[in-house]
Amino acid sequence: MATIELDSILPDIETLIENDSRGALLNILLDMHPADIEEVLNHLRKEERVYLFGLLPTELASQVLTELDTPIVEQVLEDSDEQKISELVDFMESDDAADFVANLNEEVADKVLKQMPKKDSREVIQLLTHEEDTAGGIMALEFIAMPTTATVNETIEKIREMRDDSEEVYNIFVVDDHGKLLGSVSLTDLVLAKGYVTLREIMEVDVHSVAVDIDQEEVANMFRKYDLVSLAVVDLQNRPVGRITIDDIIDVMEEEGAEDLSYVAGAPDEEILEESSFIVSKARIPWLLVSFFGNILAAFILEAFDATLERFIASAFFFPLIMAMGGSTGQQASVIVVRGLATGDIFLSDTRYRLIREFRISLLTSIFFATLVFGVIYFWQGVLFAAILSLTMFMVINAAAIMGTAIPLIFKKLNIDPALATAPFIATTNDVFGLLIYLAVLTSFLGIFG
Repeated sequence: MATIELDSILPDIETLIENDSRGALLNILLDMHPADIEEVLNHLRKEERVYLFGLLPTELASQVLTELDTPIVEQVLEDSDEQKISELVDFMESDDAADFVANLNEEVADKVLKQMPKKDSREVIQLLTHEEDTAGGIMALEFIAMPTTATVNETIEKIREMRDDSEEVYNIFVVDDHGKLLGSVSLTDLVLAKGYVTLREIMEVDVHSVAVDIDQEEVANMFRKYDLVSLAVVDLQNRPVGRITIDDIIDVMEEEGAEDLSYVAGAPDEEILEESSFIVSKARIPWLLVSFFGNILAAFILEAFDATLERFIASAFFFPLIMAMGGSTGQQASVIVVRGLATGDIFLSDTRYRLIREFRISLLTSIFFATLVFGVIYFWQGVLFAAILSLTMFMVINAAAIMGTAIPLIFKKLNIDPALATAPFIATTNDVFGLLIYLAVLTSFLGIFG
């Protein structure tokens, strides 16, 4: 299955769709990877997507569905009945099926589950009981567990029996008589061992596992830290109930990264491929309201210091400088903390250390910029205003650094995604505080020297 160049094949596909060349299109699609078909669908118009998806055989269509974003899934299945959808779900692994059904309309989801074979339906319902962003929410129920007394030949035979249920086998879980996890055997060790050897003799006892309610981000960090390709998910009795594989974790890392970037942009609920302007606006407006009301508050602050502004009109020239330096400093500090919390390099127990470290950094930074601004403003507005702006710069940078560090840690403590702190929340907060500090210092100096 060759890698395709989208730019070269897309015009041909659009022409074939226009000419209703079903046979030629199907020949092309059958040679493509589901991920490549997903990319093609993303770049077509709605009616072309629906047409092209309708040509796909059920199994291939099912594989493509697991790759598509929600808005595109809704489009290509717009005219599909519950029977057709249930056939598509039947070809999915349990974790993909659960994710897919969870995104369906509740009424449609119920009908689809009723249409599915009872065993598959029970598995999906079981997975849906777990929170979406936990180990239980991303695990698959297809795994192989064998007793310690099982031989290599018996285990290989079991793998053959489960071939249709479990496409990728990385590890075999080894359990005791009560089903509790004792260790695991990699597929490599299994193949290289003699057929009569028992799993007890070749199993790795230092096996990693996670509970079903562990956050998916922590699971991803375990895969990264220990270079895992597969991981057991266990219940309270340490019995395997599912497995998570590296392809699931790649999806998690992409999802978490995209989510954090969306938070930074202030559009966390927006789908990139969403075509409805109303839905996109609905996702953005709440976050823009943070900036809106923050700046309304800034206007009230300006009004409260209108006497100061009237006495020293030149002070208004430097609002952008103060607000920009505070906002940039806060964003720098918060992004570092958010990234460290996400990768597991920073813990809540590091709060005191992080605050002290960031304050040391901001102290050097603020001294540098306070000195720089004093030198520039001294020759422009004189020594008094140079001193005012220099002191303001020093205070604003230090305050912004502390807030940028503390707020993500506070959010983490409250079990709120720290990435929220890098959205308009940090920028607006630093703008308001920077403005307040600037005008307070300016008023104080004018009161003393005015």
